[in-house]
Amino acid sequence: MTEPAAGPSGHGTVVMELGGDIGALVLYTPAGLDGREIEISRDDDPGARRTHSQVRRRHLAGATTYAAVYPGLRAGTYTIWADQQNAAATAVITGGQIAACHWPA
Repeated sequence: MTEPAAGPSGHGTVVMELGGDIGALVLYTPAGLDGREIEISRDDDPGARRTHSQVRRRHLAGATTYAAVYPGLRAGTYTIWADQQNAAATAVITGGQIAACHWPA
């Protein structure tokens, strides 16, 4: 089954519940990754399934950026995967906060 491609986001289209040991991640990427599904996984649970989010164009006040948003993440360190075998970056998620990470150049 193919998921439909989402268009650019508008103001207030991402809702996140934060608190306790639950945080979120915003992964900023170059425009060339628009539409790509990027997987992440917790470092302390290597057998766990990866989760993914689609990079989308995000309209902000006076700017357009590209990002994948991962809500509802349990606190910990996550690997951001460039592909099935290669890590692109790591991000630390803290409960009650939104972490930001930039795709490596």
